Amino acid sequence: MLSTKQKNNLVKLIKDFNFSGSKKHKLIVLLGLLGDFDSFEYAINLKNFIKNNPNNDIDIFAIAIGNKIGKDKFCQFTGFPSMNLEVVHDNKIHQGLMVSKGVDLGLGGWINMLIMLSGINSLKTIREVIRGYTGDRNSKQIFSDDDQINLLNLIKFSGVFFKYTSGEGYLRPFELATYRLNNMLEILQNWDDYILHNKYLPQRGASFLLDDKDKIIYKYFSNDVLCYSPNMEDPLKFLTEKFR
Repeated sequence: MLSTKQKNNLVKLIKDFNFSGSKKHKLIVLLGLLGDFDSFEYAINLKNFIKNNPNNDIDIFAIAIGNKIGKDKFCQFTGFPSMNLEVVHDNKIHQGLMVSKGVDLGLGGWINMLIMLSGINSLKTIREVIRGYTGDRNSKQIFSDDDQINLLNLIKFSGVFFKYTSGEGYLRPFELATYRLNNMLEILQNWDDYILHNKYLPQRGASFLLDDKDKIIYKYFSNDVLCYSPNMEDPLKFLTEKFR
């Protein structure tokens, strides 16, 4: 349950950024840095949800730490609607909503992030990384047969490769890892645009689903890298069950 302070800060956020929307429900997503793995993956999944559910009754808004140049590149790569994404220059909003700032040992953002990626104080991360390589029978496949995968113009192949090696209809081995590698390469190639300051690398995110009276009917606070949902096998289940 959110504290009174958190609720007031969420209401203020909606007002300050004019996240009113025209639909009955709205999802407010707090991302970390634009260049965070979670930010990319979550935004692409939300874009796909919007595309696959054109008549849904929900407005989706997001806030990330970054700048306009990074925002433009982020939206171009992920397909997330630019008009629904706001960027801020620090994590004050995250702090006001008591979102986890991740590991902070005073050793700098890089060290803190590497510690989290190793699973320290981010216990679900290792499991999620492993799932990317082993696949998951309970998750949907990512790439269609016709998708073209290009990794730095060095490795090129189509999505049918996964079908030939592991079948279809589920998340195949190395499929999620390939998808995440592609996102990571985009981040690395545009590091200065996506990473406003590396001290925010460990900053986690949160999601708030509200009804037409701005009552919170779903919330999730991330504590682990690559875990922006309580159910990473189907990260948008909380939306698809209600709005598809």
